[in-house]
Amino acid sequence: MKKESVIQMMKFTLFSASAGIIQVVSFALFNEFFGWIYWPSYLIALILSIIWNFTLNRQYTFKSAANIPVAMAKLFGFYAVFTPLSTWLGHLAETAGINDYIILAVTMLSNFVLEFLFCKFVIYKNQENTRVIKN
Repeated sequence: MKKESVIQMMKFTLFSASAGIIQVVSFALFNEFFGWIYWPSYLIALILSIIWNFTLNRQYTFKSAANIPVAMAKLFGFYAVFTPLSTWLGHLAETAGINDYIILAVTMLSNFVLEFLFCKFVIYKNQENTRVIKN
């Protein structure tokens, strides 16, 4: 594995961790403070983390000058599949008595791996390191 790919994975991990913090804190706020059930708490927290993660990873991890609306549309396609599936499976797990935070952790881990692969090989394929840094 090339050094650049390792650094890229490390950056993606760090930015995803920061997005994960946003997701967990907002999920806890909606779930514990407002008393919402799993799926709306998860869905809103996920959307907040997606926006944060997309912004940082496009600029700093993949250093892409890719057309933002096109890149966001591709990411929307990923989440058009991932979100309903993970929300539905999370709801099923919750009704089966599994702890909300265990469900959230498993979902976030699968999201992390799948989103990196999707970004690397679909969204930013042939468009990495194309952003010009302005001084």
